[in-house]
Amino acid sequence: MSSLRSPGTARQAPPAEVAGPAPAAAFPRVATVVVLGTIMAVLDMTIVNVALRHLSESFGAPLETMQWTTTAYTLALAAVIPTAAWAMDRIGAKRTYVIALALFTLGSLLAACAWDAGSLIAFRAVQGLGGGLLQPVGMTMGMRVVDRARLGRAMAVLGLPILVGPVLGPVLGGRLVDAASWHWIFLINLPVGALALLLAARLLPADAPAARGTEPPADAPHPYGTEPPADAPHARGTGRPRLDVPGLLMLSPGLALLLYGLARGGERGDFTAPGTLVPTLAGAVLAAAFVRRALAVRAPLLDLRLLRDRTFAAGIGTLAVFTCGYFGSMLLGPLYWQQERGLSATAAGLLGAPVGLVVGTTMQIAARRIDRVAPRRMIAAGCAVGALGMGLLAWQTGMAGVASWRIVVAGMVLGVGAGMTMMPAMTTATRDLPADRLAGASTALSINSQLAASVGTALLSVVLGTAGPGPAGFRLAYAVAAALLALGALSALRLPARRAG
Repeated sequence: MSSLRSPGTARQAPPAEVAGPAPAAAFPRVATVVVLGTIMAVLDMTIVNVALRHLSESFGAPLETMQWTTTAYTLALAAVIPTAAWAMDRIGAKRTYVIALALFTLGSLLAACAWDAGSLIAFRAVQGLGGGLLQPVGMTMGMRVVDRARLGRAMAVLGLPILVGPVLGPVLGGRLVDAASWHWIFLINLPVGALALLLAARLLPADAPAARGTEPPADAPHPYGTEPPADAPHARGTGRPRLDVPGLLMLSPGLALLLYGLARGGERGDFTAPGTLVPTLAGAVLAAAFVRRALAVRAPLLDLRLLRDRTFAAGIGTLAVFTCGYFGSMLLGPLYWQQERGLSATAAGLLGAPVGLVVGTTMQIAARRIDRVAPRRMIAAGCAVGALGMGLLAWQTGMAGVASWRIVVAGMVLGVGAGMTMMPAMTTATRDLPADRLAGASTALSINSQLAASVGTALLSVVLGTAGPGPAGFRLAYAVAAALLALGALSALRLPARRAG
């Protein structure tokens, strides 16, 4: 019987956990490895975006061709994320994470040795295969070893790279390409990746899966303190979990085609061209087919029955619209500073640094407070503050000759809202889920984040292109983003009105 409730029923308490590593001892070790690996991947994505023009000049290739270095990474990311939950059940979370780290580090080395645009694009795809697993697997490991009453504090640590990386990445990327060469945007990952691999081998708890055709003793504890339910695809007596191949052939290509179509449409400002419309529609059809299958089969690749839980559904809905507006707006700041103000990539990145500091500081406070306050109140307020900051950005960037500090302050207000919303919403969505559902939940959250950010980037790119160059275009784009954040506040009103515990 599923442990998830249907609408209108009381939320069932998580199953009792058996003995495993003490959370107080296990979480710091897991968090050290997860934060190191995640921040490497997140920073790499933003660093490459800043370096695209330099790469175009170095390889003598059009900028449109070099943008495939980003697209290839994203498509590989989308293809591999759906396998995260299955891989953790099949070979264990630790092994999955180590493989992901190794792939990402190897891809970084190969990318640094690229000899032309085509080889760089291919090696970026290798990076994406590793990067796509780092976030969902790392977050699952962290959530499994922490006491649920302290989940907010844990998420504050685990989520720091996700929110701060996109802001600090342009600073580091601009500095590397201005002061050194493009090779260093990849070479910088090698010592970090090597250290993360060493620490992963030493610090992460072992979680070897049961061998095929065998079953563990009835009283054997799981290394993370969890035990699979009787109806799970890896239930006792069935051996290792089977991969839902039809589901994989629907969801992974579907996500990749959707993200590709959105990226192409956003770049060209037109979603009606065959090269954009066909992959977008094909991706939507495959994704819809997967949803139908996932709701009908016993052991789908991704457990969409998680959405029957009202709190999880409200949390992921809030994150979808907020992420769409917040991460979609990330492209606007660097463009504004460089196109409208004529600043360098390094200067533009430095002007975004205060926002990153505000996001990180606010998130540390809010994610800890969510363990003791009503989620609905905090997260709805965070969305409202974020919408206010985005609205101030729309007002300021639409004015000619406005002082730079006023735009930075508006961005900092937005940062307060983001810090109050993102990690608290993830914590609330997953806090009361049974432990055996955490891998599926973190995978769903990662897919949600990728899709929402891609939709937001495409949408705001089209809005900016349609409105035309100049302050008016940025004002309209930021206004649309503000409206999306305000919608997040409405969705947050469906979250619990009482504090955890």
